[in-house]
Order: sequence, then structure tokens, then C-alpha cells
Amino acid sequence: MDVDRNRVLAYRIAAHGLHRDTADLPVLDLGIQDAGAASPRVAMAARLSVGADLDDPSLTTVWTFRGAPHVIRRADVATMAAGLWPRSDADAIARLSGVGVVFKRAGIPGLTAFTAGAEAMRAVVDREKTRGEVSTEVTARLPAEYSYDCRTCQATHVYGSLFQLVGLAAGVGVHGQSRPTTLSPLPGRHRVPKQSAGAGPLISAYLRLHGPAGKAEAAAFLETTRSEAAAMWPDGLVEVTVDGRTAHLPEDSVAALRDAPDPRLVRLLPPFDPLLQSRDRDLLVPDARRRKQLWRPIGNPGAVLADGEIVGVWRTKATARKVTVTVTAFERLTKAVTAEIEAEAEHVARARGVGAAVVDFA
Repeated sequence: MDVDRNRVLAYRIAAHGLHRDTADLPVLDLGIQDAGAASPRVAMAARLSVGADLDDPSLTTVWTFRGAPHVIRRADVATMAAGLWPRSDADAIARLSGVGVVFKRAGIPGLTAFTAGAEAMRAVVDREKTRGEVSTEVTARLPAEYSYDCRTCQATHVYGSLFQLVGLAAGVGVHGQSRPTTLSPLPGRHRVPKQSAGAGPLISAYLRLHGPAGKAEAAAFLETTRSEAAAMWPDGLVEVTVDGRTAHLPEDSVAALRDAPDPRLVRLLPPFDPLLQSRDRDLLVPDARRRKQLWRPIGNPGAVLADGEIVGVWRTKATARKVTVTVTAFERLTKAVTAEIEAEAEHVARARGVGAAVVDFA
């Protein structure tokens, strides 16, 4: 199957539920990253005609992909923990990123580090505690090689990447992205995995939401190596050529790719929205200057999606009574698009629990 970029974007927008034509949230297969400022609620509001409630007991927030907090289905916690558990020492070291080199130099196998960290966190988080309390207690339980001296607070801490990467395996829930973040044991939590169940189903979910895509993109999403992703590569995929590049898609998604509806819609996507999590950013936003505005080293803005393209970025300032949405467009917007942006800003306000929205166009 040979498709172009426009067809891929139309498919992804539909796969992410952005047409508001379903009561389901398919993006929960991988979770919705919590970037603060009620971003998961805003992401849900972009997909559901009726506002979603994060107090829904079927949802929970845990540290998952790349150690970032994600809202996922509570029923998926144990399965995701087993799937994200590294399959090998090399996989574990890769996921630890720069800290992995520290463990490697110390002669600590990657899986040993993950297991020790997860067991320590599971033992420490026996009730709700602040992140600082948990960090202090986990640090005390682990060998010195697992921690570093922090100049900022003049204390010794367990490495942050390990700390957050093992939270899911330890069965720990995360509460509040504003300070202080607290951690608590999840109800009926699972045991720390003994071995990986394989990330194949998670790779399939990535390809279903962000495909057609290749091994390099799936590996980047998992923060592992391409060879490790290849070893976990799922069955049931078909090869698709996207503007000359070889990619893959689950076989049961081919019809949806072929028949994807025209994405004539406007949405305000929050920072780290699921649609923005694809690792082929050059396909989503071809212009390098615009990519730099959208994906920043720190403090990402939201994205304005209009008729299948990212056409600008947005930021907010909130008071108790209103949210001010400031839109910076990449190019001049039509009156129809600006009117729809103003309507979408009301969804943002409701998602954040504020009564009104004001839109400024920079």
C-alpha cells in the first residue's frame, strides 16, 4: 500500500478520536501524558463532546513511558507494567538513558537496577507519601551506586530516571503535578515483574495510533534501541510506503487508513497531547522552525490543529473566572478557523473548571 503524508495525517486524527464521533478514548491504550494545568482533561475535551472526569475510578495516573506521568485505564496497569518491563539488560540500560552509562560503568546489570529500584519503591510506598519522602527512603534502601549528590538541595538522591521508570512496576500511583507530588500504592497492586511480557502489544498500539511508522519510531517512543524494538516486533502488520519511506501498520487498521475521513476540524491540543507524541515529528510538522516552536527543551505550548495541519501554538493564563488563550499562528488564519478556535477555547475552559474563555491572537 502506497500513501502520502495527507492520508497518514487524516488516519492519525481519526485514530486519535479527534472527530468526536465515539464515546471511547482509544488514546488510553498508551495513556495521556499529564503535563500539568489539567492537560489530560483538555486532551479528553478535544476528543469527547461531553467533558470527561478524571475522578472516574476506571482511570489512574502512573509513571509509564519515559518515566512520565500518564493517565491510563486502571484495568491496564498490570498488563502495561509487564509489557514495559525491560526484556534484557541492554534494553534496561537504554531506557535509563544517560544514567544507564553510570550503572554500566559500576558493573550493575540493567535488569538488576530495575528490580532493586522497583522492589525498594514497592516496599517504601505502603501509604500515601510525598515524592520527597519516598525518594529519601528509597535512596536509603539502595546501594550507594544508585544515587548521586545533589548540589541544589545538598542531599543524596536515587537517580531520578530510575526512580520514575520503576514506579509502574512497583504498583505506585501518582497524584498531582503541582508541588508536592504524592505517591500511593495502587489498590490490589501487582507484584514486581520477574520478566518482561514483551512490548509487542504496546508497539502495535503505537502503530495503530501513530502509524504507519517504522521500528526507529517505535524504539524512540519506548526509549530503547532499534534492535531491542525489532526483537519485540509484533506479528499481524502490513508494510506501507509513506512518501517513499517503508513503514508498518496493524493489518486490522488498513481499511481505516484507506477510508480515513477528511479532517475538516479545529482542535486545541494541550502540551504533550497524544497526537504530538509521534516520533516522526518531521511528518507531523515538516517545517523545522515550526517544530522548534512546538517541541521545546522546556515549556512546550499547545498545538492548534486545523483541517489536518498544525497551524499554530497556544498558551494559557487562568484566573478563578476565566482562561485566556493566546494563539500564535504560523500563517494568517481564516475567519472560519478563528471562530472555531474561540469555540474550542470554551472546551478548554470547561476542562479546567473555569466558566469562560477569552482568545487573544498574537
